[in-house]
Amino acid sequence: MANHLQNQTSPYLRQHGDNPVDWYPWCQEAFQRAREEDKPIFLSVGYSTCHWCHVMARESFQDPEVAELLNEGFVSIKVDREERPDIDSLSMSICQAFTGGGGWPTTVFLTPDQIPFFAGTYFPKDSSRGLPGLLQLLPAIRRAWQTDRDRLMAQGEQVLAYLQAEAPPAAEPDTSLLKKALDQWRASFDPVWGGFGSAPKFPMGHSLVFLLACGEKTGDKPALAMAEKTLEQLYLGGIFDHVGGGFARYSTDRQFLVPHFEKMLYDNALLTLAYCKAYQVTRRSLYLQVAQRTADYVLRDLILPGGAFAGAQDADSGGEEGRYYTLTPEEVLSVLGEELGEKFNRCYHITPEGNFLGKNIPNLLQGLSAPEDCEEALPLLRAYREKRCSLARDDKVLTGWNGLMIAALAALYRVSGQERYLEGARGALAYLDRVHWRGDDLFATSLAEQTGPKAFLEDYAFLSFGLLHLYEATLEPRYLDQAQSLCRRVLADFPDKGRGGFYLAAKDSQPLLLRPKETADGALPSGNTMLGYVLVRLAQLTGEETWDRAAQEQLAFLAGQAAAYPTAYPVYLLALLARTHPPEEITLVLAPGQTPPAQPWPFPLDAVVKILPGPQGDYALLDGKTTYYVCKDHTCLPPTTQYPR
Repeated sequence: MANHLQNQTSPYLRQHGDNPVDWYPWCQEAFQRAREEDKPIFLSVGYSTCHWCHVMARESFQDPEVAELLNEGFVSIKVDREERPDIDSLSMSICQAFTGGGGWPTTVFLTPDQIPFFAGTYFPKDSSRGLPGLLQLLPAIRRAWQTDRDRLMAQGEQVLAYLQAEAPPAAEPDTSLLKKALDQWRASFDPVWGGFGSAPKFPMGHSLVFLLACGEKTGDKPALAMAEKTLEQLYLGGIFDHVGGGFARYSTDRQFLVPHFEKMLYDNALLTLAYCKAYQVTRRSLYLQVAQRTADYVLRDLILPGGAFAGAQDADSGGEEGRYYTLTPEEVLSVLGEELGEKFNRCYHITPEGNFLGKNIPNLLQGLSAPEDCEEALPLLRAYREKRCSLARDDKVLTGWNGLMIAALAALYRVSGQERYLEGARGALAYLDRVHWRGDDLFATSLAEQTGPKAFLEDYAFLSFGLLHLYEATLEPRYLDQAQSLCRRVLADFPDKGRGGFYLAAKDSQPLLLRPKETADGALPSGNTMLGYVLVRLAQLTGEETWDRAAQEQLAFLAGQAAAYPTAYPVYLLALLARTHPPEEITLVLAPGQTPPAQPWPFPLDAVVKILPGPQGDYALLDGKTTYYVCKDHTCLPPTTQYPR
């Protein structure tokens, strides 16, 4: 049976294209049909690599009995949260208002006018484990719609009033927020296993970047120690794929041993940035190695024809969660032979008992032997895994996530000097420039070069972030110019002029019941916090008043939002830190016949660098040699022929 999803640009929607449920994408046709037939909307939001989305699809959406209930009593809409973050944001807020929590799949019941009256996450087919089943829930909601609609509408109006509550007013941003955040992080830090809070634990690479930058800028040793401990444990545990490289989305336990196995492009981008920063601050080679292995995984397994990066790899393989990644001692021995196999099993704690459903997630938590002794085993085991079973990949190209990966690859080029990372960043940008721009419009997604919806705030902010990193790595003006063009578009099309900050969708976007505006950072930074950071950096890199004023306004808006729980705003804190602790300003004057130095430069990653081809104005050569002019801490140092480390 075909429904309305088979020709969509989202792999997630296409996965449901042959369900017996008569799915629609989010469209006016679906809402018009609901009005004409006087039926409520059944809205299901998920994404293609979500384990519980797959479970609900297998149990219910592929089941004729559930499909019959949905088709008779409802108009069903399926949404890819990655393709439509505006709908996802609103649906998640509704779910949290009804249940106090959220997650994916997100399930929302709406009137034909988009008023929500019931919500949840995963529902089984039959009631179990304290969860109502769809076979029981759907008839009950249909009866209530027919006989007690006033009560449902009253619930919906209460939720709407909650969602429309006044946000905190803008405030004066100051360093007290930095101290408050560090106190909150210290209170939740796990000194044994790293990370923050209890299980499940998310890696939160952007929080680690802030803690590293804070330690570097302010000398706060506990901030640096928390970040380093977490980065070490992330690497040692099973959340890092020791065979293939790259990180899974989160850990289900305190130790970072057992991951939720899906791999997301954005996590690997943010963690690459964190390990690059850790290496730049500490010069510890382990951090550079992990950053390179993570980026190499992306360049090998997520790169698409044309140079852009796919969004994710699935958690499930062969119908089981994690099957692709787990090993038995016998499998290892059969692939590697006895000597190397025994060494690998000992090093990565591959035992007969296993650590996950009778099999083993390779990890270094036991510290039994040196992993460098097993380097030759990794490509052999990687080839074995690929032959044994395959991983589904979401080949959708997301502008924002690719922007984050562009930033990560540019940063890795800066600390490693390896040209392949710069070329990877340039290749992804070239694809976005060619496919995701149509006239003056930027688009959020594409699949096989067919574009999806127009870009959202996070797309503009994350891509600008990537462009600034490319500019800082190459000093090519075109990247800085393009970042400025993107930000001018944001200032024109996304602002909430009444209350400050920026909406998630542009002013000409398809209207929803409410216009979402996200401020807090989750597993991904919010568009608002990332834009705040980008505006601060634009002001520092260009010296233009326009960007300085916009940065001031955005930091003030976010100060009010972040006042109670600043740890929920790490990218805002990073912007505030950049503002209150300005970067070094370095002008390098080249002597005759000299060329710009090759990466890696000895400068801090956030330094504002200019390279002059020869003496200009006040910038003269010292003793006829290449000369450095360095200003930091509001003081300009004497010119020197050696960069003052």
